[in-house]
Amino acid sequence: MCCIFTSTIQRLKMKRIFIAIALFFALSSATGQTVSRISITGSGHVDMFAIGLDENVQIYVSKDGHISKWGFDRYIGFQENYNGDLDPYVGRIEYYTQNDDEALRGKVKYIGRTLLTWYPSYENDELKGKLKSIGSIKFDYYRIFDDEAFRGNIKMMGRKTITWYGSYENSDIRGKLKTIGPTILTYYGSFEDIAFRGKIRSIDRFTITYYSSFELYAGSIKAGAQILNANGIKYYLRNY
Repeated sequence: MCCIFTSTIQRLKMKRIFIAIALFFALSSATGQTVSRISITGSGHVDMFAIGLDENVQIYVSKDGHISKWGFDRYIGFQENYNGDLDPYVGRIEYYTQNDDEALRGKVKYIGRTLLTWYPSYENDELKGKLKSIGSIKFDYYRIFDDEAFRGNIKMMGRKTITWYGSYENSDIRGKLKTIGPTILTYYGSFEDIAFRGKIRSIDRFTITYYSSFELYAGSIKAGAQILNANGIKYYLRNY
């Protein structure tokens, strides 16, 4: 009787251990990917969204849902990666094969333990071949019936809704990033000084000012940070 009781206790302990391990991997998979950085050019356009994975891997995603670069970021934890340089990743890398859908062939499928999916060839023309998910982060896009200024751009990135300035805005603002989640971005408009026309004016509560066309360093940041954090995302404002 004592042996049966001991055996039952051991089985319960083992069951709890297995459940804990399963929960650990499930939570790790769900939280292993984040929108880590948004790089914005000197003219105010989104250069890329950086998605951070495990092992200091970064994936650079364009505003229309294509991967421009990915790899190991050796600067994480040490200094800012101003140039966006990435080293080759030496872990698990797997690609979609010739046996997969034609829109997926040759695209990266696994980076480490993170699965990447893409919209297949039977989707609408404006979706096929675009990024569908990176791990737990799912992507959706503005379609053909949306405003032409942001048609084809990313609409959802995980739980974050992304909006863009429409075609009815003035020429130096239209098509630029307007919001990502709760963060609002504003820009200097067409009637501002030519040196900073179209550049970022504010991100969330942070305001940026620039040297005017009458000053030395015209167009460079005068007050405000080149790198700032707003609602958990880092923004890098380039000078070019």
